[in-house]
Amino acid sequence: MTKLYARGWLLLIWLGLGGQAVAEPVTVAVAYLRQEIERPPTLSDLDPVPADSGIAGAALGIADNFTTGQFLGQDFSLKVVSVPVGGDFPAAVRAALAVSDLLLIDAPADATLAAADLPEAAQALLINVSAPDSRLRGVDCRANLLHTLPSLDMRADALVQMLVQKRWRDVAMITGPHPEDRAFADAIEASIHKFGMEIGSRADWDITTDMGRNAAAEVPLLTQALGEFDVLIVADELHDFGRYILYNTWLPRPVAGSEGLVPRNWAPVIEQWGAAQLQSRFSARAGRWMNDEDYAAWAAVRAIGEAVTRTGLTDAEGLRHYMMGDSFELGGFKGSPLTFRSWNGQMRQPISLVHPRALVAQAPFEGFLHQRNPLDTLGLDEGDSGCAVFG
Repeated sequence: MTKLYARGWLLLIWLGLGGQAVAEPVTVAVAYLRQEIERPPTLSDLDPVPADSGIAGAALGIADNFTTGQFLGQDFSLKVVSVPVGGDFPAAVRAALAVSDLLLIDAPADATLAAADLPEAAQALLINVSAPDSRLRGVDCRANLLHTLPSLDMRADALVQMLVQKRWRDVAMITGPHPEDRAFADAIEASIHKFGMEIGSRADWDITTDMGRNAAAEVPLLTQALGEFDVLIVADELHDFGRYILYNTWLPRPVAGSEGLVPRNWAPVIEQWGAAQLQSRFSARAGRWMNDEDYAAWAAVRAIGEAVTRTGLTDAEGLRHYMMGDSFELGGFKGSPLTFRSWNGQMRQPISLVHPRALVAQAPFEGFLHQRNPLDTLGLDEGDSGCAVFG
């Protein structure tokens, strides 16, 4: 039965590809370039970042590509290069480009731009899988750089759409001290204004005492000063203090943002649309749950694989042209086909609103309309991006 099932499955793939004959064997080499960074100490070590975050997702994408590609004589390989803190990232990118013109970039925004601006990378295809900075999709966009990780604007718009739907219009916000916290807070504020709302009160997190012992005393005082509000947004992207906000607020109010109700592109609680199958395959390989960076890397590798399968091309220029066109779409286990925006290279995708135990909702929400695609209500639209390098 197993052999018959496998043969039937391969036949379906063959028919889905138009019954095309197996081509000459080709190997598609993908490189994963990571710039290691120093992470500031946090109040709790409860949620350490996995050492293979992102890499494990790319590895699963390679395996998934091979499942289909082997029938067409296509093999896929993955080389991982990790540059230590303070190391020469551009040099590592140059070395990788000598072997492959298909690169996944796992690095902060400035290092990502340095990679994209290398003369050797001009004709390459780089896919950003870890930097959420809006400027990479806006004024600092690059024509050779696509993005499978959602931008901060996409996550912020998803959350604010839910606030609008629930009529939670009185918003308060607490912002952490790190640049990542402030960037997320800025995205939230921009989205709040975009949807015709205002932040009523705000505070900066500057408490340095032992929160494991003092949260029940410190947090009520801080949130009491915020006055009345419907929802409290916490901008704590390093997941430092936000866990201590829940259930310690002066008023009994929901918490959202970096903690509580969180906008994410992937989470273990997503099980609909066939996602449970992807979750189980990843967990079986990696021994842990799939996170946002894993999914972004998986989607990047799968997008390359889908383009190779559909076109028979293996060069960066040909694959990029197809991926940015109207014919490309990727089934991403999120209920909607994933495509790339023609004006800034960002992958369109739904954003899930989750808490640690369940999926609450998925954006975009009904009633938020767009002339092109409802997914374009999330993040920088064409007229707002400021990106002018995509033809």
